[in-house]
Amino acid sequence: MNAHASGFDLIVIGGGSGGLAGAFRAAEHGARVALLEPHLLGGTCVNVGCVPKKAMWLAAEVAGRLRLAHTLGFDVGPADACTLDWPEFIVHRERYIAGIHASYRRRLDAAGIMVVPSFGRFVDARTVECENGTLLRGQRILIATGGRPQRPEIPGADLAAVSDDFFQWRAAPERVAVVGAGYIAVELAGLLQGLGSRVELFGRGQRLLAGFDQELAEQLAEDYRQSGLRLHFGHSVSALEKDGARTRVRCEDGSLSEAFDAVLFAIGRRPNSERLQLERAGVVTEAGGQVAVDERHATNVDGIYAVGDITSNAQLTPVAIAAARRLMDRLYGGATALLDARNIPTVVFSHPPLAQVGLTEMEARALHGDAVQVFRAGFRPMLAALADIPQRSLFKLVCVDAERRVVGIHLLGEAADEILQGFAVALRRGITLDDLRDTVAIHPTSAEEVVLMR
Repeated sequence: MNAHASGFDLIVIGGGSGGLAGAFRAAEHGARVALLEPHLLGGTCVNVGCVPKKAMWLAAEVAGRLRLAHTLGFDVGPADACTLDWPEFIVHRERYIAGIHASYRRRLDAAGIMVVPSFGRFVDARTVECENGTLLRGQRILIATGGRPQRPEIPGADLAAVSDDFFQWRAAPERVAVVGAGYIAVELAGLLQGLGSRVELFGRGQRLLAGFDQELAEQLAEDYRQSGLRLHFGHSVSALEKDGARTRVRCEDGSLSEAFDAVLFAIGRRPNSERLQLERAGVVTEAGGQVAVDERHATNVDGIYAVGDITSNAQLTPVAIAAARRLMDRLYGGATALLDARNIPTVVFSHPPLAQVGLTEMEARALHGDAVQVFRAGFRPMLAALADIPQRSLFKLVCVDAERRVVGIHLLGEAADEILQGFAVALRRGITLDDLRDTVAIHPTSAEEVVLMR
């Protein structure tokens, strides 16, 4: 490219899930697109998020099944001898991710999208400067630079890893402290415990998973305790202290933990907005640095848009993808539909997984008061019963009004992650409790408990 490259219909800054989805959809509509990405295609999700996390979760699930196999009579050796060869597994994980990268490259080439391996910063509301000084002009610009893990400003913070660093580990530490109680902390703590580490989780609040149904979160906490994972609620970490090759956690109450081989912060994420020089384009940001957008994902500047974790919308890959596609359909395809951000299904890949769509019981009661009815099914899944282990599943329906319209579905237990998707469609279509009860169950399954609930 020369120093003043020709103009584009759309410039996309960021090649993560949202940016790629927007670039592909705009190109499908005939737009001339440039995509700027200085690192690996796929962003957080593909490289240091959903995909490698799910791979590690699957590894922990396999380890758990092998331990159950021993209990059920399979000759798989001693239960405590089931260990993962991390370097070998990482070969498989990275090969899978490399396949995703290759697929993106093929699709980008086929779509005629110009990929620029560079970070981009605004010169003005229509011009983006690459790191080598090349200027790109676009009729429209989509900001999709995502976010990154937060690291607290406390003494010794550099002694700990963050979630991105976890995917560089080549072995399971013997003892791990996870700081945080949100879904990332819960997922990493669970899979590390499942892969043989001794894990302790430190949360400053009094529960896991704020924003998820409290009853299920409490049941998950009990499941974690039964697995040997130690939970420390009401412990706000104030410092990390070096102890030889290990690290101790000090909390605001003055308590000092035993020494850990690794400490992992999972306390939230922050937007990658600092280097964009948004002020040159006049783009307004929120107090936390997120790009402010309206329901159309438009900023305050005409022609500049943002999707994904750079905004304060739900930080979920499918949300970023859906938002970007809807946006491009409106800009280039004549569509008018907006993304409906209500009733978005989500899953915590804990052990067991927790899945939900719609309102929690607390949210429903705040909106609908005495019109709320809650139905529960607590049961032991067949595999747990066969192995005679105490793990239980808890499914919950939140209904409102006389027709008992389902406004919330909450599932904790084996296969909850796979069960929820179809029921999420049903909830969005206004399903009632009677509709579920009129459905013939598939037996024996965990999913049947949703339609048999009384």
